[in-house]
Amino acid sequence: MLRDMDFQVATLCDSAADYQGKLCVLGTFDTIMAPNLPAAHPQCSVALRIAFRKGEEGEHVFQVRIIDEDGGSIVPPIDAKIMVQIPENVFFFCRNAVLNFQQLKFEQEGLYSVDVDVNGQQRASIPLQVRRIRQAAG
Repeated sequence: MLRDMDFQVATLCDSAADYQGKLCVLGTFDTIMAPNLPAAHPQCSVALRIAFRKGEEGEHVFQVRIIDEDGGSIVPPIDAKIMVQIPENVFFFCRNAVLNFQQLKFEQEGLYSVDVDVNGQQRASIPLQVRRIRQAAG
């Protein structure tokens, strides 16, 4: 049973779109392999699908951060407010969010994450590892 704001999808992917209320996701991944560091990842998206229920109507403040393993941001945090109104004849209401990034720069190998806070509380964390491709000798 849906009891609280529910993140049905929170993923890092090649691309995503909201198509008439449907979340379309292509190429979910959790690892970036780079031949050299620092490296820039050409393009990716963060896709979120959140279900709200009665009692969660009103304004919600979201913050999305992409951080390294020391907690440092690799891009400025993205802040957004959404207003949730649930129609009378439904039990819950879903909202999709797609954030597109180009040329994300990763200084070093390691563990990164995409953290999503709602109203000041962390609600989702998407892990991402950046690994350097090692060339075989000879």
